[in-house]
Amino acid sequence: MAGKCKAKIMITCQQYRRLIKCMNDTGNVTMSARKSNMSRETARKYWNARKDPKLLQKSHTWRTRPDPLTEIWPQVEKLLENDPKLQAKALFEHFLAKGEDNVEERHLRTFQRRVAVWKRKHGKGKDIFFPQEPVPGQLLQLDWTHMNSLQVTINGEGLRHLLCHSTLTYSNWEWAVRCYSESSLSLREGLQSALWQLGKVPHFVQIDNSSSATHQIKRTKSKRGFNQNFVNLIEHLGVKARTTNISCPNENGDIESQNGHLKNRIDQALRLRGSRDFESLEAYDAFVEKVLEKANLPRQKALEEELTHMHELPPCQAPEYEEQIVHVSRNSTIRAKKVAYSVPSRLIGHKVRVHVYETKVIIFEEREKVAEFDRKPGVGGVINWQHVISSLVRKPGAFQGYKYREQLFPGVLWRKTYERLCECKKDASKADREYLRLLKLALDEGQEKTEEALQEVLADKEAKISLETIREKIGCAPIDLPILEEPKVDLKEYDKLLEEEVRHVS
Repeated sequence: MAGKCKAKIMITCQQYRRLIKCMNDTGNVTMSARKSNMSRETARKYWNARKDPKLLQKSHTWRTRPDPLTEIWPQVEKLLENDPKLQAKALFEHFLAKGEDNVEERHLRTFQRRVAVWKRKHGKGKDIFFPQEPVPGQLLQLDWTHMNSLQVTINGEGLRHLLCHSTLTYSNWEWAVRCYSESSLSLREGLQSALWQLGKVPHFVQIDNSSSATHQIKRTKSKRGFNQNFVNLIEHLGVKARTTNISCPNENGDIESQNGHLKNRIDQALRLRGSRDFESLEAYDAFVEKVLEKANLPRQKALEEELTHMHELPPCQAPEYEEQIVHVSRNSTIRAKKVAYSVPSRLIGHKVRVHVYETKVIIFEEREKVAEFDRKPGVGGVINWQHVISSLVRKPGAFQGYKYREQLFPGVLWRKTYERLCECKKDASKADREYLRLLKLALDEGQEKTEEALQEVLADKEAKISLETIREKIGCAPIDLPILEEPKVDLKEYDKLLEEEVRHVS
């Protein structure tokens, strides 16, 4: 028995290589065996065989312990044949709950390996992905990617947004623009921005089955067709469009892969920058553009080859906005895409024309632009304090419960000003009145001058803020109130008038 166990001992590959080298150098079996740390018999065996130790090892076909799955395996095979998608752990828990003999929790890993072997031998064949050879200038893929995980902020406020991302499948050139949703507006802006950045138009644009480009043709069928807005866009651009099959993101593999790479590039650039906060949306957009330009530098040679196979751009871009005619409410606001935007109060009761872009809203009265806002996604309101402050000064009691009150603090400085006023006045209504007067002063005399004076007063913790103090600091002329004399009334004229009226009646 001891001899049988000894015969099973196998040397390592390193020992085998050392044995062969020593035998080639010396030809002495004893010396070579000693240097290779094995017996003379073993050394002679491997020298004569001249084969790797692994090739001389016999296959392990016998069991070293009883099979705990013998009793349940026929039932397992029957279940797997009926439904190959059954998972090993679910099956194991099923038999464990039945209380089958010899099946214990410690047999789970053995059971999983056995099921995996069965599926490799008898399971259904899987889908094969066939890699495609890209053709220069042939295809541009477009998709959206969420950027909320990067935690970008604008002046301390979180920016929830996406990027409408495009890439050429041959050169991997890419471009992206900020947006708030997978809408037809973001599609129009993102696609045209990429094409005008390129200066040429590829033969095809490929997109998934997003509702921004497609819609269900018949309720009883899953097939989707292009909606009219997207059809008009691609006809204007002179490009053909196609979609991926439903639930087949691999068909848009290039852009799906680039989404992850772009997000990682921006994340690393933010880490190097040392801050994820930007002073404005424009600053963040410029930052993203720099990241994209840097990523595209190594792709210029392949891009030049692609451009020679592309078409020319149309003379102009298709409008990137939706136009709406809306009524100005008594609140001095209009509603566009479920969000309220303020306008000058002189327009109350009139209709205005609104251009709704993906990232901004522009309001016109006839041909004159009267307001422009960064578009707010979702619901709520965007109020320009300059549009409402004149009315609020006349109605200060409305400030405390105003629905959009928080937007009447143009910055942190004004919030601190209001808090100081509340401390000094100890009467909320008086503090509200004084704060609104200061805002009106900023409108009349200039916001920058007013804020400089406020900053100076706030620096002195003992100083009290008042309208007169701020007016004095910014050099406003004192208000000259007219001196009114008490009118003298002669009642004889009134009595005379009454006498004439009585005489006339009688």
